[in-house]
This record gives sequence, structure tokens and C-alpha cells, in this order.
Amino acid sequence: MSVQKTIEKKLSEAFSPDYLLVENESHMHNVPAGSEKHFKIQIVSEEFAEQMLIKRHRAVNKVLEEELAGPIHALSIHAFTKAEWEQKNGQVADSPPCHGSGK
Repeated sequence: MSVQKTIEKKLSEAFSPDYLLVENESHMHNVPAGSEKHFKIQIVSEEFAEQMLIKRHRAVNKVLEEELAGPIHALSIHAFTKAEWEQKNGQVADSPPCHGSGK
């Protein structure tokens, strides 16, 4: 199973999200074609109600602990409740361009 599919499966099982988007942004970085190392996650779940941002990120990191210890190099997490997501009109900022060598 691809790293992206594994992330999607684990987050779906852990948080029963109303919305989940896992984007492989590795192509924006200086890595070989087809790499799965840089990801952006947008997740909307009532599991995040009453939680500060850091606690939400820690919860996601805990679920993906195995992947973060292995194939994932960078992870951008955007975690919201349904009400917060609606206030943002379902929009998050674009990831910045890579400033590493080669890109």
C-alpha cells in the first residue's frame, strides 16, 4: 500500500473525519520522481472539539508515528472541527515553494 493510502486509512479509522484530504507534495521538493516523503493533510473531525491546535497535531502525529519514523520527511497538518472548516469556507493556504537545493 502506498504511503498516501496508509495515511488516509489510519486517519479515517482514528478520527472518522467529515472531510479528509491527503496531498503528496513531494513533487515540490528535491526528491526523486514518485517519492512519498512530503505530505499536506486537511482533516475535519469533531474529535478535535475543545482541543488546542498543538493537541490536534500531536494526535495526528501519534496516529502516524510509524510513518513519521520512516518514509515521511515533512508533514503539514490542517486540523479543524466542522464549524471551523465552514468558517474557512473549506480553504487552507497553499504550501510555500521549496527553498531546498534543486527546486
